Amino acid sequence: MNIKITGTGSYIPDTIEKNENFNSHTFLNTDGSPINSENTVIIEKFKAITGIDERRYAKEHLTSSDLGYFAAEKAIIDAKIDREELDYIIVAHNFGDVKHNTVQSDLLPCLASRIKHSLRIKNPKCVAYDILFGCPGWIEGVIQAQAFIRAGMAKKCLVVGSETLSRVVDKHDRDSMIYSDGAGATVIEATNEEGGILAHETCSFTYDEAYYLYFGNSNNQDLCRDTRYIKMDGRKIYEFALNNVPNAMKSCLEESGISINEVKKILIHQANEKMDEAIIKRFYKLFKMQVPDGIMPMSIDKLGNSSVATVPTLFDLIKNNKLTNHSLTKGDVIIFASVGAGMHINAIIYKY
Repeated sequence: MNIKITGTGSYIPDTIEKNENFNSHTFLNTDGSPINSENTVIIEKFKAITGIDERRYAKEHLTSSDLGYFAAEKAIIDAKIDREELDYIIVAHNFGDVKHNTVQSDLLPCLASRIKHSLRIKNPKCVAYDILFGCPGWIEGVIQAQAFIRAGMAKKCLVVGSETLSRVVDKHDRDSMIYSDGAGATVIEATNEEGGILAHETCSFTYDEAYYLYFGNSNNQDLCRDTRYIKMDGRKIYEFALNNVPNAMKSCLEESGISINEVKKILIHQANEKMDEAIIKRFYKLFKMQVPDGIMPMSIDKLGNSSVATVPTLFDLIKNNKLTNHSLTKGDVIIFASVGAGMHINAIIYKY
């Protein structure tokens, strides 16, 4: 028995927020003092580091569970399955449903229940639950799904990653330009076909690293101090990722028994272009190799960082030949990898 992704779907919001749209923002330091640079300079430096030109924001009437439902519907259709046969719906996110122009997160009921409701699935034995695992949430959901299948507890699972980060950002923080909205979904099944999930690795670093990403006050000292926004220590996250993600990927690859020379694509969480490039460079350095051309597809330049949605969305785009100069052929070996709040790291070795 092999466990494969048999269907994919993604939802990329229509609203494009370009870098120049931030020219009118008032960016402040963490202590509330003005930044001694023009916004054009701030944005130029931001682009050079992150690679982001634009990002996507959800329409005002939509929430994260809506986006997740749209992606899930596509994945089910792509897999050509009866939705009533799904055993689990696992939804990864970070902040639940946050309505436009509000500050309250809505998690009652959980997003998985909402998505199952929207899919109009009647079967009560289709278990729907959420997973909070930072940006690596979708990958962890896939790992859990394959564990259920391998244990004989399931045959078909739906794993969704959905987020509307644009609604939890501090507009006075330069880091707010990183975040975006979107959703990706996959159907995971037991199959007799060759390939599928060959190995996986997950680590949680919490002793010193747990609060590298956190909920904190606005940089604008005049705003309500009881309202919190997504905040991060970018330098510590960068160093942490470079020191730990390549090792986790190497360990996962060695467990799979696959040679580094067989890897055709690395689909890494779209967090920061320079950081992702540095991670892949260090990963190949562990094998005393140069990074092969075309190994790491990127979507962050146009889609930004949509957290749990970046990896499944990237996979869906490549699978459907919607990412220039990137494609997949049956038998190709892929590494899925991510790092994020917690701090969590995970990876999957997958044969397409």
